Amino acid sequence: MSFAGVSVITDGKHCTTSAVDTSTDSGYHLLVVKDYSRTVQEIPNGEMISSGPFMVGGHQWCIQYFPNGCDQSCTDYISFCVFLDDADTEEAVKVRSRFSFVDQVDYQKPMCISAGEPCNFSSEFCGWGCDKFMKRDALERSTHLNNDCFTIRWDVMVCKDPSTQDVGATISDIGQHLDYLLQSKVGADVTFEVSGETIPAHRCVLAGRSTVFMALLFGPMKEGTTSSVIQIKDMEAKVFKDLLSFIYTGSCQDLEDGKEEEDVGYVMWLHDLFVAADRYDLPRLKLLCEEHLSEHIGVSSVASTLALAEQHHCHKLRETCLKFIQVQSPPCLEKVMATDGWEHITTAYPSVLNELTAKLASNQKDKKRKR
Repeated sequence: MSFAGVSVITDGKHCTTSAVDTSTDSGYHLLVVKDYSRTVQEIPNGEMISSGPFMVGGHQWCIQYFPNGCDQSCTDYISFCVFLDDADTEEAVKVRSRFSFVDQVDYQKPMCISAGEPCNFSSEFCGWGCDKFMKRDALERSTHLNNDCFTIRWDVMVCKDPSTQDVGATISDIGQHLDYLLQSKVGADVTFEVSGETIPAHRCVLAGRSTVFMALLFGPMKEGTTSSVIQIKDMEAKVFKDLLSFIYTGSCQDLEDGKEEEDVGYVMWLHDLFVAADRYDLPRLKLLCEEHLSEHIGVSSVASTLALAEQHHCHKLRETCLKFIQVQSPPCLEKVMATDGWEHITTAYPSVLNELTAKLASNQKDKKRKR
């Protein structure tokens, strides 16, 4: 990926762009939003701040940032759109692209970008975007926002000849073919029993993707796994199937679909998938679960998510949970403290409780000073 420049939003409304000329068919542009809170206060729903033009793949583009959503259906979200800014476009421009925070390195890999649906830009259809990129309250308690500033990265692959099979399509096809192998069970040579359900799979695929499966199926732990059914304890069958799906395809549909609001069942599933990813040494899946958990923290789930973060040494998720609890009003804090997760925190992780108590006390002092 070639660097195509950077645009910086300051004072809540002004944007300056420094473009880097790149002749390659793939590249990325950074959008730095400074004074985020001012953009939210000063730019109403449906209105945006636009970057200056920059070039990727022989075409000119610009990025638009909507602090309060691009329309009435997403007033609680930040939105991003990218526009083909060429004066005259006779033929459609086929691209694959993705918006991500600059620290979400995993989303910026070619395999991840190329797995997305291609979009055709033309004079009639010149814009594409993420209407509900992220809820503002989730952003404000996340580690993506630092000193009232965050940075977005837009990655793009321009397909010069839509009639030929580009690299992105090839990578995407690999996932489709392996998924067919998993679903059809053709050549399956190992069987797992999970929550009373038998699940066939392929040893070489599992071992190639997970060091734990490598040790289990081909290493010192392989005794007794060559012919018998392997028992997987303390895991739901759905979670294990989702784990296998990620191993075979590099993606998980339920993660891609996500949820807009706090959903107890969805958060519990994220917890279980996170633990499974850690158990079988799948750092990319673990990171994706961590990011989704950060976006779905709520009063009923924050304590259990904090305990999970502490147990598995996830610093960013831990800080996001603590930040969420700090800003809660007294009635909400009482609800947090009434959850089973909170009781687990008090007994298993007293140091976290002490740290949180100190932070809350500091907040109260700051409020008194402001008065």
